[in-house]
Amino acid sequence: MIELDPENIPQHVAIIMDGNGRWATQQGLPRIKGHEAGADSVRAAVRACRDLGVKYLTLYAFSVENWVRPKQEITGLMKLLQKFLTENEYELHENEVRFRAMGRIADLPKLAQHHIKRVMKATEHYEKGTLVLALSYGGRTEIADAAKTIAEKVKKGELKIKNIDEQCLADHLYIPEIPDPDLMIRTSGEMRLSNFMLWQLSYSEFYVTDVLWPDFNEETFSEAIKAYQKRARRFGDIKAK
Repeated sequence: MIELDPENIPQHVAIIMDGNGRWATQQGLPRIKGHEAGADSVRAAVRACRDLGVKYLTLYAFSVENWVRPKQEITGLMKLLQKFLTENEYELHENEVRFRAMGRIADLPKLAQHHIKRVMKATEHYEKGTLVLALSYGGRTEIADAAKTIAEKVKKGELKIKNIDEQCLADHLYIPEIPDPDLMIRTSGEMRLSNFMLWQLSYSEFYVTDVLWPDFNEETFSEAIKAYQKRARRFGDIKAK
């Protein structure tokens, strides 16, 4: 059992879930089986957040770049998304966890959009935790979309150019009310952001593990939190905060 400091738990953890395909290949299985196994790790991460007191969990589920993957794999991922929301909605209710989605949701199949909107509506009043799935998401796309919205407001006279600053741009991101991640975890050992939350991760602590996402569990999550608790977060100052 990993001992953690209950007074130093990150409020928001973001995870790049990587390694499903490699896990499936190692098992001699089709790639979609890796994604199916990864769904169990999503549940493990949600439960770990509940048990440890992490208020927000954001998972990089499907990027804007992922649309170039084979059509069969994309279809399988969308069906898996719908299945996950249907089968796990009860657990969100049981633990009073709010579900949110961020990204270009309108790009998703209509049925997937229906399930997303339905579960978001059904859980919108919960306050014990928040699960965010990044779907058809890209960090650069998010910033570009925010810039477009700001430009439209300036054009309509609703916003003055002199009032555009960092906070203004942050207020126009997909889910501005959710605090920036304190900790970003990436599985499978890759050392890159892959266009994930480029604005919000500016001062996040990074933790990379060689564990493939389908093998990620509560203990792996706790190891990441333990590493986080050893960091000194200065935010440009000379003293840790």
